[in-house]
Amino acid sequence: MATTNDIKNGTVLKLEGQLWNIIEFQHVKPGKGGAFVRTKMRNVMSGKVVDKTFNAGLKIETATVDRRDYQYLYQDGADFVFMDTTDFDQLTVPGATVGDATNFMLENQMVNIAIHEGNPLYIELPPSVVLEITYTEPGLQGDRSSAGTKPATLETGYEIQVPLFVENNTKVKVDTRDGSYLGRVND
Repeated sequence: MATTNDIKNGTVLKLEGQLWNIIEFQHVKPGKGGAFVRTKMRNVMSGKVVDKTFNAGLKIETATVDRRDYQYLYQDGADFVFMDTTDFDQLTVPGATVGDATNFMLENQMVNIAIHEGNPLYIELPPSVVLEITYTEPGLQGDRSSAGTKPATLETGYEIQVPLFVENNTKVKVDTRDGSYLGRVND
């Protein structure tokens, strides 16, 4: 058991029989009344995000979650196979658990997988990844008031918006949280 004072980003709580991952938290001490903790939590299984407020000092149950580095090996039907780089054990993760991370994963890429009681909960990618653009239309400079963007397909098959000057076979840095273009990468 822990208290609400122990809450940090990434903490996994067990509430009403379900696991919730803390996305954001804020300790609030109003001028009048008792302190409380305002949190934004994501349900680990369904992905639903809710706001919840706890009184300060309230006892809460935390779940023991083991976060380990794994290497993405290959896709097997709807499942994804990862390898623990320390003991070379392979872990099969359902596609629903992997979720949108598939848009940014290449074979042999390192990811962080959270496991609770032997079940993979979610996959954490690095904040940004470098991917190659496989197809984009040629950019035409025209008369517009602001910098234009165009769609581009990455080597994973995911489509993002890039500036007009980006061409095919260009390596770009992509934000894994929202899929936005961060810049070109020079080899």
